[in-house]
Amino acid sequence: MHIIEAGNVAAAMGIKLAGVQVIAAYPITPQTPLTEKLSELVDSGEMDAQYIPVESEHSAMSVCIAASSTGSRAFTATSANGLLYMHEQLQWAAGARLPIVMCVVNRGIGAPWTVWNDHQDAMSQRDTGWIQLYCCDHQQITDTVIQAFKIAETVRIPVMVCYDGYILSHTYMPFDVPKQSDIDRFLPAFEPDWALNPACPANLNTVTLPDIRPDIRGNIAPGYMEIRHNLHTDLRRAIEVTADVDAEFTEIFGRGGNPFIETYHCNDAAQVIICMGSLSYQIRDVVDLLRQEGVSVGVAGLRLYRPFPDKAVAKALAGKKEVMVFEKALSYGYEGPLFTDIKAALYGIENPPAVRNFILGLGGREILTRDLYKTIKAECSQTQVKQNDPVFIGLKL
Repeated sequence: MHIIEAGNVAAAMGIKLAGVQVIAAYPITPQTPLTEKLSELVDSGEMDAQYIPVESEHSAMSVCIAASSTGSRAFTATSANGLLYMHEQLQWAAGARLPIVMCVVNRGIGAPWTVWNDHQDAMSQRDTGWIQLYCCDHQQITDTVIQAFKIAETVRIPVMVCYDGYILSHTYMPFDVPKQSDIDRFLPAFEPDWALNPACPANLNTVTLPDIRPDIRGNIAPGYMEIRHNLHTDLRRAIEVTADVDAEFTEIFGRGGNPFIETYHCNDAAQVIICMGSLSYQIRDVVDLLRQEGVSVGVAGLRLYRPFPDKAVAKALAGKKEVMVFEKALSYGYEGPLFTDIKAALYGIENPPAVRNFILGLGGREILTRDLYKTIKAECSQTQVKQNDPVFIGLKL
């Protein structure tokens, strides 16, 4: 079924199709229409789920932790400072290996207050142990939400599905809503390895000693360090799982095929721009204009950010003259976080490309296509690429 709706509705359709059983809801702009739409679906009987309004984002994640611990498929959504307020519980959900899915409708964080889009909120939580997936349009939002549950439940690690506030959350685009029968074939009912049950009481995630020790049955149990190592190992395994899930989804629905990086005119490009979210689609217009002028440039949109698909990145960018990293986030006092990861992925390969960092769109600063065109054209014309401090596009000082 094809419909034209807002990005938040596209997310709600994916959540409904995924058979979510518990929804924890707390409003924050620009995520609020998503949970409002879910409340309508539950109230109308179109969705068989417990909808739990809470008093804060911290409580929203607490509800998801409790629900997932009992074996329910759980979901919530947030933005900006709401995501920051969840920080403690994000660590808990990942450490407890709970396959929660959360939409993060990306927005700048305060102070000073802003309700507009950038990626600083999700970037600030990149080391909490959650998988992070980024969407470029409404179809990807619906499809990624559905895939996120399968990924999360395969590796037992929670997933953030990130998409740009307003640019995607509130704009209207056409997208396809899959058939429930096809979704049920792709995403079976959640069957947890374990779940809290009053008939079989258990203590979960109690104080863990630094070293390994025997449990109550005499079996050697991992210590804190082993538990963290296992989470890291399974996060790395999630790269392969993400590819497998995408391949299965593509086979059933005919969409996908780019689980890590979505490229556009990159095969023969001497210079490649890499970025995340809707920006990669906007830059396609610039690439088309420059191609008409004979400039050999392409753009790549990174879909999976955590775990970082370093091998796929190195393969996609190997042999290029230059890589331009455009991002809506900043690691204060250093450089863009994506830029750091791209440089690390390219370290050690033969004849690595030069890498430049461009910061733009912070706090919703308008990203004009003509500014992108001028910046990229000027950079492509450089005879010698200098790797220096980040270049800020649209800065007015």
